[in-house]
Amino acid sequence: MATELADGVWRFELRGVSAYLVDDDVPVLVDAGTPWDEERVREGLEEAGVGVGDVGRVLLTHYDLDHVGTLAALAPELDATVYAGAFDAAILRGERSPPLRNHKGAFQRLAGLFDTPPDLDIEAVADGERLGSFTAYHTPGHTPGHVAYVSEDLGVALLGDLVAASDGALEPSEWFVSYDTDAVLDSVRDLAARAPPFEIACVGHGEPLASGGDEALGALAARI
Repeated sequence: MATELADGVWRFELRGVSAYLVDDDVPVLVDAGTPWDEERVREGLEEAGVGVGDVGRVLLTHYDLDHVGTLAALAPELDATVYAGAFDAAILRGERSPPLRNHKGAFQRLAGLFDTPPDLDIEAVADGERLGSFTAYHTPGHTPGHVAYVSEDLGVALLGDLVAASDGALEPSEWFVSYDTDAVLDSVRDLAARAPPFEIACVGHGEPLASGGDEALGALAARI
């Protein structure tokens, strides 16, 4: 199911997670659901009037099975570069494995048994890099390579799993799903201080905020 949050900003409700489509300089797919969400992603794109082959860029907030799972299935038709933080991009390319010494890394290693590396161009994105109208912000903690993307022009922030939304407020990623919760809190404060104003807060889990997104992020940063 696809829901248009604002003109050109679509949310795809998948299996316990959300992906997004944003009409920027090109159609941008943001995260990609679980390996069992292929049909839902395809249907969401169709509802938004976009074919898989029309997607011009994929922005990944991070490597987790529920955020990269459909990429391999979409790859035969998807002719777009995938951008992710360096640590997470290396995992997605199959160049490194999540570390077993970390509880989240060990879980990712297990979940990776259900994931297939996509046959796509995967590039590491640097902090401060511009991709269309979006600026990338390195926000480690949930994963070492977690990235948030903010477009001042569109008033949209792609927050991934740095935070979750609950009852119209934002909450930091919790210990059991994060590599380092202290780093999560530091990243929340850093993003709140550095990011330009935005209305729409797109999150992986919970209901996205259609307005007041930067105020909600600032309120979270002030109370943690």
